[in-house]
Amino acid sequence: MTMIADEVARPSSREVVFSRLLAAPVALVWEMWADVRHLHEWFGPTGFTITTQEFEFAPGGLWRFTMHAPDGHDNPSLMVFRSIEPKARIVYTNSWHEPDALLEFTGEVTLAAEGQRTRLILRLTFDSDAAMQMAVEHYGVENGGRETFERLARYAEG
Repeated sequence: MTMIADEVARPSSREVVFSRLLAAPVALVWEMWADVRHLHEWFGPTGFTITTQEFEFAPGGLWRFTMHAPDGHDNPSLMVFRSIEPKARIVYTNSWHEPDALLEFTGEVTLAAEGQRTRLILRLTFDSDAAMQMAVEHYGVENGGRETFERLARYAEG
């Protein structure tokens, strides 16, 4: 699959892939993912904020956080870092709790230098077709991903 800047693709019924070319070097973009102080500035769709209860950026480490929606709704989340290749790749699992549902997926972040820019690709793989459908239709994962990447771009490039 060929990806271009600012693209969202669905390569399968269980996957959504986001791609963006950022006007920032890999080392800086990596820091935006590896340091919770930076994550608080850009992670999540427009208007969302984060409260972190626990953060350890290491294989097997946890990021336990609450995502606060603009409407006041809170979403407790647990991210477990499965694999970390410095300045290149992060694999994690994420459990996102709703009052009547649990949404789980695996995320894979890859970073690649393109001159002084960074190609950032985020692949989300859901446990089932139904989970993917719920993420897309009920939670707006595609729009949320676009907004999150836009927030990251503004933060990293600013």
